[in-house]
Amino acid sequence: MRLRNVKNKEDILSSSRFLVQDPKKYIGNWNQYFSNNHPIYLEIGMGKGQFLIQSALQNPDINFIGIEKYDSVVAKALPKIPHELHNICIVRSDAHMIEEIFQHEIDHLYLNFSDPWPKNRHHDRRLSSPVFLKYYDSIFKNVKEIEMRTDNKDLFEYSLVSFSEYGYILKEVSLDFHSKEIPTVTSEYEDKFSKNGLPIYYVKCIKQ
Repeated sequence: MRLRNVKNKEDILSSSRFLVQDPKKYIGNWNQYFSNNHPIYLEIGMGKGQFLIQSALQNPDINFIGIEKYDSVVAKALPKIPHELHNICIVRSDAHMIEEIFQHEIDHLYLNFSDPWPKNRHHDRRLSSPVFLKYYDSIFKNVKEIEMRTDNKDLFEYSLVSFSEYGYILKEVSLDFHSKEIPTVTSEYEDKFSKNGLPIYYVKCIKQ
C-alpha cells in the first residue's frame, strides 16, 4: 500500500492526547486509562478513523480503541477526533503485538476491511486466520464477539470457515450488508465500495 506523507506528521503524533504513546504499560488496566469500567471495543486496522470516531460519538458508555500500524494513517485520523470525546484512543502497533497490549479486557472486536492477503502463502497473516484467533483468546474479557466487514469475497468465505472451525457461532451473516439499509456507522472503505455498487460482506460471530 502506497502511503502519502502527512504534513506535520511528527507534531500531530507527539501532541495528540488521543494517541497512547506507551500502550504496553496499560496491559490489564485499560479501564484505568479511561477512568471507568465501561466495556472496551477494539478495532484492528482502523484506517483514517471514521468508523471508530462515529462509534464513540454514538456510544458514550463504551470505550473505543483503534489499532493502526502506519504513522501516516494515524496522523490523518487524530485531527478528526472531536476534542470533547473521552471514550476513544488510538494505538500505533502491528496486530501481532496485541497480546502485549491487552489481557482479558476486550468485550468486542471489529475487523473492518482488513488486508485480504490473497496469496495462499500469506493466509496466516489474515486477521481472521487461526493464528490471530488464538491471539484474540487472550485479549477477550469473557464472551468473544467479532464483527467483520469486507468487500473481498475470498477473504469472507475463508473467514466464515476459519471462525467456525475455531469454535465461533455465526450469529449474523450477510452477503450484501447494505441491501436493506445503510448502517449508521460506516468506514471510509465501506462508503467507497457501497457507492460503487459493490456488495459488503458481513458476519457477526460469538464464542463462549
